[in-house]
Amino acid sequence: MNRKWKGASCDGAMVLLLLGHMTTALEVPLDSKVLEGLPQPPTITLQSPKDYIIDPRENIVINCEAKGKPHPSFSWTRNGSHFDLDKDPKVTMKPSSGTLVIDISGEKAEAYEGVYQCTARNEHGTAVSNDIVIRQSRSPLWSKERIEPVVVQLGVSLILQCRPPAGLPPPIIFWMDPFFQRLPQNARVSQALNGDLYFSNVQMEDTRSDYICYARFPHTQTIQQKQPITVKVLDNSPAGQRRPSFMTPKGTNSVATVLRGETLELECIADGLPTPDMSWNKEKGDLPSGRFSFHNFQKTLRVTEVTEADSGDYRCTAKNSQGLAHHVITVMVKAAPYWVGAPRNLILAPRESGILTCHVGGNPKPTITWSVNGVPIENTPKDPSRKVEDDTVILSDVQTGSSAVYQCNASNEFGYLLANAFVNVLAEPPRVLTPPNKLYQVIANNPALLDCAFFGSPIPKITWYKDQQTSILNSDPYVLHINGTLEIHAAQPLHSGKYTCVATNYLASKENHVRLEVKEPTRILKQPEYNVVQRNSKAVFECKVKHDPTLTPIMSWLKDNEELPDNERFVIESESLTISHVTEADEGTYTCIMNTTLDQDSASAVLTVVEATPTPPIIYEQPDPPTDLELTDQRERSVQLTWTPGDEHNSPIQKFLVQYEDSLHQEEAWVNMTEVPGTKTTVHLDLSPYVYYSFRVLALNDVGFSDPSLPSKQYRTNPAKPDENPSEVEGFGIKPNNLVISWKELNGLQSNGPGLQYKVSWKQKDVDQEWITETVANTSQFVVSDTPTFSAYEIKVQAENDYGTGPTPEVVVGYSGEDLPSAAPDSVQVEALNDTLAEVRWEPVHLSAVRGRLQGYKLYYWRERSLHKEDSQPEEAQVLVFGENKTDGRLPGLHPYSLYSLDMRVFNGKGEGPPSARQQFETPEGVPGQPASFRVTEPSLDSLTLVWTPPEEENGRLTLYTLRYQPVNTTSELGPMEEIILSPNETVLTVSNLKYSTRYKFYLSASTVKGSGPTVTEEGVTIMDEALLRQPTIAVGKVRSNLLAFGSVNSSVGENGAVISWEYWGVNKNVYVEYNAENSKEAWIKKLVNGTQTYLIKGLKPGTSYRVRVVAKDHLDQTIHSTDELVITVPAMPSRQLDIATQGWFIGLMCAIALLILVLLIVCFIKRNKGGKYPVKEKEDAHQDPEIQPMKEDDGTFGEYSDTEDHKPLKGSRTPSNGTVKKDDSDDSLVDYGEGGDGQFNEDGSFIGQYSGKKEKDTAEGNESSEAPSPVNAMNSFV
Repeated sequence: MNRKWKGASCDGAMVLLLLGHMTTALEVPLDSKVLEGLPQPPTITLQSPKDYIIDPRENIVINCEAKGKPHPSFSWTRNGSHFDLDKDPKVTMKPSSGTLVIDISGEKAEAYEGVYQCTARNEHGTAVSNDIVIRQSRSPLWSKERIEPVVVQLGVSLILQCRPPAGLPPPIIFWMDPFFQRLPQNARVSQALNGDLYFSNVQMEDTRSDYICYARFPHTQTIQQKQPITVKVLDNSPAGQRRPSFMTPKGTNSVATVLRGETLELECIADGLPTPDMSWNKEKGDLPSGRFSFHNFQKTLRVTEVTEADSGDYRCTAKNSQGLAHHVITVMVKAAPYWVGAPRNLILAPRESGILTCHVGGNPKPTITWSVNGVPIENTPKDPSRKVEDDTVILSDVQTGSSAVYQCNASNEFGYLLANAFVNVLAEPPRVLTPPNKLYQVIANNPALLDCAFFGSPIPKITWYKDQQTSILNSDPYVLHINGTLEIHAAQPLHSGKYTCVATNYLASKENHVRLEVKEPTRILKQPEYNVVQRNSKAVFECKVKHDPTLTPIMSWLKDNEELPDNERFVIESESLTISHVTEADEGTYTCIMNTTLDQDSASAVLTVVEATPTPPIIYEQPDPPTDLELTDQRERSVQLTWTPGDEHNSPIQKFLVQYEDSLHQEEAWVNMTEVPGTKTTVHLDLSPYVYYSFRVLALNDVGFSDPSLPSKQYRTNPAKPDENPSEVEGFGIKPNNLVISWKELNGLQSNGPGLQYKVSWKQKDVDQEWITETVANTSQFVVSDTPTFSAYEIKVQAENDYGTGPTPEVVVGYSGEDLPSAAPDSVQVEALNDTLAEVRWEPVHLSAVRGRLQGYKLYYWRERSLHKEDSQPEEAQVLVFGENKTDGRLPGLHPYSLYSLDMRVFNGKGEGPPSARQQFETPEGVPGQPASFRVTEPSLDSLTLVWTPPEEENGRLTLYTLRYQPVNTTSELGPMEEIILSPNETVLTVSNLKYSTRYKFYLSASTVKGSGPTVTEEGVTIMDEALLRQPTIAVGKVRSNLLAFGSVNSSVGENGAVISWEYWGVNKNVYVEYNAENSKEAWIKKLVNGTQTYLIKGLKPGTSYRVRVVAKDHLDQTIHSTDELVITVPAMPSRQLDIATQGWFIGLMCAIALLILVLLIVCFIKRNKGGKYPVKEKEDAHQDPEIQPMKEDDGTFGEYSDTEDHKPLKGSRTPSNGTVKKDDSDDSLVDYGEGGDGQFNEDGSFIGQYSGKKEKDTAEGNESSEAPSPVNAMNSFV
């Protein structure tokens, strides 16, 4: 169809950010902050497809969305005329949108068929959509016909025609039997592209009466079926063997036309006996690689994404034992219009120029027309700033207010394309859209792309700066892209830093800052190695990795590119994988992967598992040395070395090591030169001048290095001037009046020739004087005397030999020798901040008195004595070092209430200067330490005596002692606290009025005027009341305890065990009941019984005697108190076996069960003889549908065909006049039979229904188990 400028959104016109010159597209950013005040003509963002087939059961939704500033308004045309939405209440438009919603409830959908077009307009222009052709989907019924049985002779060809009703869109065809099983197809029997069923030759097994063609209409989700076709094959006059001939296409030549980008399907079906084989080829060329495939048993050739190159002649060949036949199909490729370059939106500043281009392709060549705001350009007022040349619109010297939307329409006989592209005339200052201070992180040697997305009109100019430099970054290694992005091809750590991009036009400029961090790459230093292990042994793979320290690495392992098995035998550690108890299933390739947020590295190794049984050993040895060393391509500074490898001895060579000997400078000293992979036997060697080279090669495998090869012929290089100067040049002084210049000498390989010497030059820095030069040889240093103390010198050392001097040396700054500082810091002051901290201040020493490089200040301080102890001795001095820029510092860790002395000295690299005047200060009092000792003595019935000694560190004058105490019961609970204040000279105290036989806890601390010091604790116990010391009376069955802490012990023995009870007055907390069998040598069994005086011993053996005792133990588990042993005997249990069969309750239960079984048998017998309908049968009888052709009740097959009946849909379905089914009205469809049902058809064989939906409402009432397979599932499985 040739559609002239039919409206459409410019789907292919991608709107970009401001990047370019006259014709560069610029998108007005839709950020609300950026949009404010920026106008934009309309742009279509969403529209329905050009050919829009609707479902008549659903409301019609025609999409049309657009953006712009201000937001556009919308209108529609229908069949070329204005579509007044207000006149049709069924049609509504969505708010802030152009999308139409048409309510077709109660209406016929075909009433709204037609061609629709959407228009979006604002004050800056008008955009139009495609022509949207609305058509209703259709699935008409099969035409009524009577199909006569087909009778054919054995071996002849046959075509069963399907010819389904024409639907919209066309139906999908397939052949099945009444049970929805697909008919078998093969090279002899197959379905053609038009749906007909072709037999190259019929066989006796083709006789059947159920060839049914089904048509599925996918849009309406309905299925129609043709009446079954009966085929009867006779063998009374069978056809003989024959050569192939084509059933379709006819003749020897045909023509096929296909559109570019679509799929080409070519079909050849031949008859013949035996069944022919099919093959395809393209004359004068090959079939398109990767885009062709064969289908339908080689009878169909399919080519996807057709291009013009696919034109030509395609030959299909049918061949059997009797001969062959050919057919040539000439393919012509046409093309609907397609975009080569769609027009892009333009944003221009006033008085700028621009170009809109509409590049399209097609066959035949498309016709291009232009419109402005929906009006053909030839019908618009003349505009001298606009010129149209075929596919191009040229705009020049545009003015404010000339914004518009241009439409390009390209059409030919196969279709059309339409694109909207606006021209927006704006004057806007630059805006940088990239977020400020954005951080970019890249791996070294990878590209770094720093964004500077921007907007402005005219297009701003972008410049970049690094670290506030004034130079513009527009040269190597920097590349500035047209979109503002700054690219560094191979970023290095030195490229890290802060970058600034500046966007400038004539209205203003705007800058933005970003940061770049270049990270070290992640590298696997030691890769996992090939591993051969025996079954049930352990395999270990190592994987050592190096990564950037600022990145977090994550190690993972894969087996055969999949996750490791979830098995505890696989243990992943930081640098290894261990597999225990290896099995054959563990064989495979194991990959170590190290990931960071920016990069990753990986390495793999293979694990092979071998049997543990002895096998003939494979002898692995180091390789034989290489042979046949040869020097080729001999040049002044290089040579090529080749060799022949020796025997590997069952272990592949991993690498070769090339060594050289310099017989001129160091004879018989072989030096490693380079390594070569084990797969190569040639290497290019770079050489130095003035060397007598001999080369040899060693090979390495898993066993080790081979012996060296025989040396190559000697290769001598000519002398030359030095290529480099000495390294590690530095200057320093070892005396106050000298300068030592040192360097690392060149070796013989670096000398490049005879007569190697060094030109040493120096001059005092920042002094107007000439360089002083001396030439020396065979040394690595030179001493300059009579220099000023610690003065800066510029130094350089240059190599020279008999053939010239080396390159210009670098200048190094060094310093002459230092002397000891001549002055001490002034104004040293000290102040105690608290009892352990003091602050010192001083005036710095003048640099001239430092006489060297100032390294800092040393503070010497020591404790003279304690202010509390007059006879204390001074302590050893301590040293604190402060930095060169410090003029104050703090002294931590001082002793309270002490006298300190200090002095300060400045120091440089030579040493320390003289001390400052000595300063003294005192620290104030602090809190004391805890009492040096504290113990409880002389316990009595109601008192305890406490003895202590003063703290070792009193840290001031003691003012008092604080004593607190409280009782502690047997469960460690604390009683009320009592407190006593004592004078500082007391060290003994008797605490009276205490409770007898009670544990007390005491807390003692010392205090000064600064407060209380740490507390020391001790516990003591008052003795027991004498009234309790008398011996208790021993009753029958009781045993007297052997210590006064325990009273009587009682026992009681029963079936559940032995109950032991006792009396206990001791203070020890850990009380146990212990027991074991009498005369047993085993250890006592202990049971902790704290907080109780009775215990049940369980699990005792009947008829056994046991020894029992109760003990109390201290915190070291030592027994403190114990009762005497008590002997108990557990009585033996009498036999209680009973015969259950003689029990009355058992006999009664058996009788009741027998009676119940008898009653159930009688009821079943009565029901069987009575008969009657089941509930399901009754409901079926009550809901007979007279329109349904009944099934035969004897075999469940379909009823006979009757041509007197009208076309009827399935039970419960409604078929509108147009042959479609509405979703909301269909209570039954093919899906309703998906899990059962009668599976009945109309008499004409039609079968209409939905693929998906609810089951039939009455399924629960009549869904029996003897149902046909689901037709829906069957259909869907074939499509």
